[in-house]
Formats: sequence, C-alpha cells, structure tokens
Amino acid sequence: MPGGYCGKILRVNLTDGRIEEQSLSEEFLRAYVGGSGIGARFLYDLTGASTDPLGEENPMIFMTGPFANTSIPTSGRHQIVSRSPLTGVYGESDAGGTWGAGLKKCGYDGVIVEGCSPGPVYVLIEEGRARIRDAAFIWGRDTYETDEMLKEVHGKDITVSCIGPAGEKLVKLASIMHDGRDGRAAGRTGLGAVMGSKKLKAIVVAGGMKTAVADGERLKGSIKGLAPTIVKNTAAMGKYGTANTVIGAYKLGDFPMQNWKKYSWSGVENVSGPRMADTILTGRYFCHSCIIGCGREVEIKSGPYAMRGAGPEYETIGSLGGMCLVDNLEAIAYGGELCNRYGIDTISTGSAIAFAMELYEKGLLTREDTDGVELIWGSEKSMLDMVHRIGRGEGFGQLLGEGVREAARKIGGMAEEYAVHVKGLELPAHDPRAFNSLGLGYAVSDRGACHVAGASYFFEKAVTMPELGIDEVMDRLRTDEQGEFQMKSLDLMNMMDSLKLCKFILYGGVKTNHMREWLKYVTGWDMDIDEFMTAGERISNIKRMFNVRCGMSRKDDTLPLRILTEPHTEGGAAGNLPPLGRMLSEYYNARGWDTDGIPKAETLQRLGLAALASSR
Repeated sequence: MPGGYCGKILRVNLTDGRIEEQSLSEEFLRAYVGGSGIGARFLYDLTGASTDPLGEENPMIFMTGPFANTSIPTSGRHQIVSRSPLTGVYGESDAGGTWGAGLKKCGYDGVIVEGCSPGPVYVLIEEGRARIRDAAFIWGRDTYETDEMLKEVHGKDITVSCIGPAGEKLVKLASIMHDGRDGRAAGRTGLGAVMGSKKLKAIVVAGGMKTAVADGERLKGSIKGLAPTIVKNTAAMGKYGTANTVIGAYKLGDFPMQNWKKYSWSGVENVSGPRMADTILTGRYFCHSCIIGCGREVEIKSGPYAMRGAGPEYETIGSLGGMCLVDNLEAIAYGGELCNRYGIDTISTGSAIAFAMELYEKGLLTREDTDGVELIWGSEKSMLDMVHRIGRGEGFGQLLGEGVREAARKIGGMAEEYAVHVKGLELPAHDPRAFNSLGLGYAVSDRGACHVAGASYFFEKAVTMPELGIDEVMDRLRTDEQGEFQMKSLDLMNMMDSLKLCKFILYGGVKTNHMREWLKYVTGWDMDIDEFMTAGERISNIKRMFNVRCGMSRKDDTLPLRILTEPHTEGGAAGNLPPLGRMLSEYYNARGWDTDGIPKAETLQRLGLAALASSR
C-alpha cells in the first residue's frame, strides 16, 4: 500500500447494523486519488438514476485524501459526497478543521454510511473499531451543544461531525458541522438533510495513528523551503480572514448586493475584515496542518447579539450582509452563529432571505405569507427572524428552506424571475458579471453554482500556473479562449479536492509542481503533469456522467436571467455580461463532449471510463 493511505474504508449500514471494512487497491487509489475523486466514483457505483436523495439507498460518503493527517500545509480537509436533496443531482461539500485528520488517525481513508436507522444514532469510530450508538440524548440539540455533550461522554480529544435541528427536520439547506464553536462547515448542497433522513446525528472519531509517508525527510525539506513564502503571501488573509477581500471584491463589481441587482452600497465598509479586526475579533482559527489561519474567533460581549465562536467569513458577509443590505457586522456575526448552531448553509440561507425580500418589495409576498415578518431590505431583525424560521423548519421558513428554486415554483407567478440559482444551488458571493470565466464555471459546475469547483477567478486576480500554460494573471473580462482554460482549472481543483488541499494555498504560491512533489514524497508515485491532470479530468467526467444519468445536459448548464441580461451600470464590472453560449461551446469542445454536453464514447474510453457510456 502506498504511503498516505490506510488502504481501507468503513462501510456502515444503519438499517441492519452491519459494519464492515473494504480494502482499496493501489490501482483504484492512483486513478481517483482521494476525497472528491473516490467519493464521486463510489457515488456513481452505489446509486442509479432513480435514487431518492432522502431515501435509504442514497449513501453518505465521507472521504479523506493522501495528504490528510500529514504535515503538508492546509491539508486538514475532507470531502462529503451524496446525491443532493436540494438540487437532485451530484452533491458534495468539503470542510476544513480536524475531522478528516481524525478519521485517518483511526486507520480509515473514508466512511460510507448506507441505509436508515429506525431511531436517532451516532457512529463512534476509534482505532480499528466502530460502533453505532444511541443518539436520543443529543437529538434536537444544536451543533455546539452536540459537540459539547459528546465530549462529556467520550473525552475532549474526540472530533465531531454532526447535524443540527435543520438536518433533523430535513431542511434542504442543512449543512454538516465540525469542530464545535469553531464552526467548520460542509455547507453546500443540503447534505445535512441526507444525514437527517438516515437519523444519523453525528460521526465521532477518536484515534492516534500516524499516517506513513514514502519519504518523510524530503517531504519535510520541501515544506520547510516553501512555508515562509506561503505565510508571507497570505499574511493579509491570516490577519483579516477571508473578509479581507470584501472591499476589493466590491471595487471589482464582484460583491453581491440586494439579490444581485444593486451595484453600489455605502454599508460595505462596515462589514469588512479590518472592521471586524477593530471590533469583535479575538483570535484566529487554524485547521489541521494550516499555516494561514484565516478562521475568525469573535466575541460580542453584550447586547442582543452576544455570542462567542466562529466569526463570519466572506461568503457569510456577502449573503447575510450584502444580499440583504444588512450592514451591522454584529448582526451578521450573530446570524452566522445561528446558522452554525442550526446547521444551515449561510450562503443559501442569505440568498433565500434576499430572494424573499425582493418578492416582498414587489408585492408578490405579504406579511400574511411571511408569518408577520416585514421583509424589508436592510432589516437585521427580519434577516435574523428568517434565519430562525429556516433553521427550525417552521412556517414561511420551511418554504425558504427548500431553496429558492423550489420556493419560487411553489409561490408561482413572477417569483421564478427572482430566484437566482444554477441547477437549484444558490450562487455564492461572487458575481460572474465581474469574471466571465466564473460565469462559465457556475454553469458547468456539477453541484450547481460554485466559485471553488473551478476557482478560475483565482487566475484572474493573482495566481499563475506556468506548467498549465497560465504564465500571467488573466484578463477577467476577456470573452475568448475560455473553454480550455476552464477545463484545466476545474481538473486542477478536482485534484486539490481529492488530495485534500485548501484552495487558498494557491495564493501562497503553491503550483502543481509542488503538489506532485508532495504526492511523490507521500505515496512514492512519480506522476508527471499529464497523469496528474488526467486524473483530474477523469474525476470531472465521472461527475458529469452521474448528472447525465440524472437527465442533465446542455439545457441545465445555464445562468440566471438576471446575470445574463442585467449588466451593472456602475462599478468595476459595469456593462459586462458573460457570453455564456460561446464559452459553453468552447468548453464542450475542449472536453471532448458533444454539443449537448455529454461526454463522447472516445473520451470516456481514453479515461478508463468506457463502461459508463453503456450504463446511461
């Protein structure tokens, strides 16, 4: 077995209580690498076109990668994969923190949970041993309480992955939370509801095993040589967190406001990273093996928003703040705290509330519809009231908890005009009118609108990758040569999600050559750039084939009408609209897909996926 891997995963069936170990071959590991790749392969093999996302046949796949539980910077991440109840198609979310390394310390590369328990349970995984335990005593508790209560039972050294009340109630915006008050979220695509459907409250890991590597001395030397550069290049992110980018994004026309229709806002300075540092910041949070430390620890000592825990990241500020025009940083921090406790995605939650605020403004909703809540732009009280209702799955919040696509369908009339999503997933807090490649990336991302699935805008802000032909920072508003560029970016990010590296390390100066070097020192594999990128391409295509089997094609690779037809008239992206049609055709051609966006047989054959062509 190559270094970096335990060589086995756990299979837990909650219906009949079976717990088994499954070995992973070196050939399989080299083809799919870890995290996102292995998760996608298992999801494809274990499901079919008719799999119900909230049915017992839909597996929950928790997967690490070869870099997890090593000293490689920013490798403290893991991937969670399942069919999404929010979008109905491929679903995945990744999280930082300590849980992924904790699972590897127990001797497993991943856990697949199948079936459905008749009552609330949690899974306890220790070194070489796993048990299903009764969770009645923590069912109904929020995620912070769940973490604390499980530590009272099993000791403070355990690491917990859990859902809150939202997941229990099958809210389709439900997230999976980690590390208690540090609030590390696998937030997107509603996978917390899948856990809730299985009556699975938590997975607890407790182990102390080390992960063997092929050449520890060279790995140590490589990391030591690069670490100072990473720290220097990401110093602002360490000082101010991801909120450091709020003002810069605003100047580029990238920061979202008023459900994507506003282009200027006097409140943006009030919600910035420096403002947080000057007011409520108390410390920094580092994920396992991280040297950047972008996590925020904040405290509001008194008043209606008193709290202590994880501070709001850029996405939370953009969604609960900019999207709703709330410029009170304490209210945003408290809203993020509520989302963490209930276990709901801050991005989709803020988007759903902003969507409802616009419907209220236009008279498509009344106070009678919204439980008496007056959904006025800029009202922190209204924003927080709706966070509570979505998290509890109550009243109008239950409808918003279905996501904007389904909520618009049920409200009817003109509501769908204002539901901003791709494939049912609400847009993250980056405007694709500011980066044309991001528009293409949102459209073709397998899980729906996602800024980090391809993260192409990194290469249009600061990052270069000469070994992939990206010799200089790209023009963010260019309209040509997007297809191959997007393909390379998506394939690279699939590899990072499979190795388990934080995308922010790219801002630190890490290149694919460093990743391949670390992979060699960890596993012993000497992958050249072609094999490395082909593995990423293979992962891209198996995710695509999962969605093709679900009935998706070119018709689904689109953007909201507001993004395609309503340019900003001022600001850093004034007048620009992403030329999606041409970019999409370029992308399909680069991929070796047909004009409907379906991988050609020869493409699948080249990638070792020929059997998938006949299983559609």
